[in-house]
Amino acid sequence: MRRTTAGLAVAVLVTMSALTACGPGPSPATGAGPGHAGTSGGPARPLSERALEQAAITGTDLKGYEVRFMATAASAAHRTAAPAACTPVVHALGAGSGFTATARAGRQFLSEEHGPGATMTLSSHGLRDATRVIGALRTAAERCRTFEDVQAGFRYEAVALRPDPGYGDASVSLRLTQLAAGEQGERPVRVPYAVVAVRLGTTVVMFSAFHRPGGSGGEGPAVVPDVIIRTQLAKLGEATAAK
Repeated sequence: MRRTTAGLAVAVLVTMSALTACGPGPSPATGAGPGHAGTSGGPARPLSERALEQAAITGTDLKGYEVRFMATAASAAHRTAAPAACTPVVHALGAGSGFTATARAGRQFLSEEHGPGATMTLSSHGLRDATRVIGALRTAAERCRTFEDVQAGFRYEAVALRPDPGYGDASVSLRLTQLAAGEQGERPVRVPYAVVAVRLGTTVVMFSAFHRPGGSGGEGPAVVPDVIIRTQLAKLGEATAAK
């Protein structure tokens, strides 16, 4: 099983490598869906890179987690899926989208209590593109059940659109399972993933999480901790109101 676990670690790294490189850092559908408060208000001006970095939560904001800086690129993601209609889900797994951002900031959250962690990006867009990011991901999650990440060669199944969590101005939540190949002749290792994307004004926040087989998450579905989402959205809301 040691070889399979090593192969899985490579699979997870490849999933994220299209957009990010993690390391220690500074202390660091269209329209609103049902239940959305529409909290952004004000003029729809994208936040700058500096403003995004200041709006990203740090270990001071979020107790019980180590918060690491995660390098990002503002360019659109270029990975593709087969079938092509599932491509927005592949992009979301890499914490990106098919739309170029004006700025992007990233963080990785590691639980100090061996609980679930997450990765996150904040992406500034024009209002039209920010809305399209959420809409494209929701449509893909509705249409796709299984697909392959063409560049990485990983297969995914059991894609399921979750009930709208009601975050921000628009949000979408989905779960899916990666089939990570083990050694020759072994069955693929099933790795549960969760993705939550939220639009707050012109900023899109993309969260993702997964369960490592044999880890603290057990055999249940992957979940992005609600405390991470709510803490980040609260700080982003303050930054958006102050701009």
